[in-house]
Amino acid sequence: MRQPVTRRLQAALATLALAAAAGGIVLTAPEASAAAGSATGYATQNGGTTGGAGGQTVRATTGTAIHTALCGRASAATPIVIEVEGTINHGNTSKVSGGSCNTADGVIELKQISNVTIVGVGGGAVFDQIGIHIRESSNIIVQNVTVKNVKKSGSPTSNGGDAIGMESGVRNVWVDHTTLEASGGESEGYDGLFDMKADTRYVTLSYSILRNSGRGGLVGSSESDVSNGFVTYHHNLYENIDSRAPLLRGGVGHMFNNHYVRLNSSGINSRAGARAKVENNYFEDSKDVLGTFYTDAAGYWQADGNTLDNVTWSSPGKDNNPAGPDMKSTTTVSIPYAYSPDAAGCVPDVVSRTAGAGKGLKVSDGNCTAQPPTEPTPGPTDPTPGPTDPTPGPTDPTPPSGANLSIGAGSDGSSKASGTSFGHLRDGDLNTYWSPAGSTGHASIKWDSATAVSSVVIREAAGSAGSIGAWRLLDADAGAVLASGDGAGTISFPRTTLRKITFEIVSSTGSPRIAEYETYAG
Repeated sequence: MRQPVTRRLQAALATLALAAAAGGIVLTAPEASAAAGSATGYATQNGGTTGGAGGQTVRATTGTAIHTALCGRASAATPIVIEVEGTINHGNTSKVSGGSCNTADGVIELKQISNVTIVGVGGGAVFDQIGIHIRESSNIIVQNVTVKNVKKSGSPTSNGGDAIGMESGVRNVWVDHTTLEASGGESEGYDGLFDMKADTRYVTLSYSILRNSGRGGLVGSSESDVSNGFVTYHHNLYENIDSRAPLLRGGVGHMFNNHYVRLNSSGINSRAGARAKVENNYFEDSKDVLGTFYTDAAGYWQADGNTLDNVTWSSPGKDNNPAGPDMKSTTTVSIPYAYSPDAAGCVPDVVSRTAGAGKGLKVSDGNCTAQPPTEPTPGPTDPTPGPTDPTPGPTDPTPPSGANLSIGAGSDGSSKASGTSFGHLRDGDLNTYWSPAGSTGHASIKWDSATAVSSVVIREAAGSAGSIGAWRLLDADAGAVLASGDGAGTISFPRTTLRKITFEIVSSTGSPRIAEYETYAG
């Protein structure tokens, strides 16, 4: 097996060398670190976010060179660090083809790939009217770049008008020390600065500037797109934003140590069952900084330690539920990772010295002091397969004792194959089944009220036994991994009370088919 791998690597390096001759790309030696500092917040969960750590480092000065670097890898999962310098625009960004990429003209396309870092170096990296689109990808870092004036209408257009947009099963993205800017709102042709939809999870936006836009960003594209979440926003500056700072539909968001200046219509908009933990932020010269707005689909929040400086509030109404003026919490939100927030009073100062591209990647030490980033802690280069010590489950499960709690419960998940149904997961009939649209996907069992569960049985349909490879079982309320392993069967874990439990197929052979997704209390 060693010789074919060597040949593939030689072919990849040859491809990159040819690209260098065309201009815009330079090979450098492999490095141990993909980016300065370490990911924080929800990007540390679900196996962590390390980007291209340990992979080849390539210097790119055009968008085409970025695509060439992605397409020259041995596989779509081969780690790579792409150092970007100069201005990336429509004139130098073209589609490149290859077995390890799926690119397009006029957008930086990170599609169906993993283990990639894009980092601005030297005199800086500016993506001028070109958006960064992350789709069906995992373990991505974008650091120290400016993305500006990306339009969805007018000319030129890119990425649906989003500076950075994520969609369709995206996992583990860390966006850090970036400057994301527009020059107006939707009527001027712009959309969101930082958008997530269609099952995007485990994302952190840190030490960044979002400025001069009608829309800061959203999590979920509609009231029914609630499979997203577990997003952390910290030490960011939101300045002159009309709304969506962010708009959170479903899922969990954690906002701490952000400086909000001139939120003109509304700020953090928690709706459609979303839960936001909002702590130690500084809101200044703004309106309706927290609440549920423009809908009667309620969201919830826990607000602690925030400073309100010249903040005004609208009156409550059917489609308007501002959190103020007293900012009382309506829920509690448990955060699964460690963090040390600064006091709200120093947030304007520390954010001004750390946030945005070209600031030397400085970070706060939790005591209102800016300092250089600490070196990252080595981690797995591909978080998708899950923990490295899985506990396999038997392929012929014996169900635990007690009632199957899935009967009568609800179910949902990722895109399903034609002719299958989420309801088949919990109908007690082994002749029906759910199958994902591809070789991976996830399915959930959910209840209207908190339910104690300590074991799950995954039964494969006749003719597909052994198809399911690596998997994760997730507490969908908290974003925590309950168990991981290989193969269908009985899964036991510490008794957990939750409303939704998700079985995620990370790898498979053939077409995985789940006839029954059973849940038990004991």
